Amino acid sequence: MPVPAEDVKKLRDLTGAGMLDCKKALEETAGDFEKAKDILRRKGFEAAAKRAERSTAEGVIHSYIHHNGRLGVLVEINCESDFVARTEDFRKLAQQIALQIAGRNPIYISQDDMTDGAEGDPKEVCLLLQAFVQDESRTVQDLLSETISKTGENIRVRRFARFELGR
Repeated sequence: MPVPAEDVKKLRDLTGAGMLDCKKALEETAGDFEKAKDILRRKGFEAAAKRAERSTAEGVIHSYIHHNGRLGVLVEINCESDFVARTEDFRKLAQQIALQIAGRNPIYISQDDMTDGAEGDPKEVCLLLQAFVQDESRTVQDLLSETISKTGENIRVRRFARFELGR
């Protein structure tokens, strides 16, 4: 079934995936946007898994201060090249993760960081497993994987600090 170019463009705008990937996903799902987005999301996870062992020595330290000045976050996010660190997608990711930390107060980056006997549900205390504050249907790991797929580089949240006045 031929897929209209405007549908391919619409899916690309929604996902940031390549034109050919969008076209193939729409052809495979007979034009169903939701199913096509799921296919592209899975493909993004596969791409992220392939890049997981690559070195991440560049990146940014992003800060967020809440409007009332009583809450602040510093987060270090690393990638493979300074070129990607300067892109709008990467900077948007850093902002979204800083907002996530401010809003959900995670303790660990991932479940691997939890010590034996640590208390709390990993989906609540691990940043990457938390539901994304701006879209509860996705996790922070989903957001990270989508950006990895868009940029073509490994991206890693290295560390973060959350400061709250009076705590």
